[in-house]
Amino acid sequence: QVQLVDSGGGLVQAGGSLRLSCAASGRTLSSYAMGWFRQAPGKEREFVAAISRSGPNRYYADPVKGRFTISRDNAKKTVYLQMNSLKPEDTAVYYCAADDTTNYYSASRTVSGYDYWGQGTQVTVSS
Repeated sequence: QVQLVDSGGGLVQAGGSLRLSCAASGRTLSSYAMGWFRQAPGKEREFVAAISRSGPNRYYADPVKGRFTISRDNAKKTVYLQMNSLKPEDTAVYYCAADDTTNYYSASRTVSGYDYWGQGTQVTVSS
């Protein structure tokens, strides 16, 4: 199994940047496809970005394309979400997630596709 700890959230003005980190412990990180999701108050948890086990294949939700970048450092057992040009509508709790069932070159874009979750980190973007 893997344990995930999210960090890096905070309060930022619109147009600013944040980098979220997801530190993994337990099983080697390269065994997992990784994803970032977010949940705003009163809304369902939604997909943000995902990256395959090997790293070359990345997927993004339309609202964040061109602004967010997911990356991973398997040696450091950490996954990152670089968020630029932040908007008030990006305000949410952000969660990282791990999946060891998807094939090596892909990553799920659904909540049900992940078995392991971090505790979440709050991102608030002020206008």
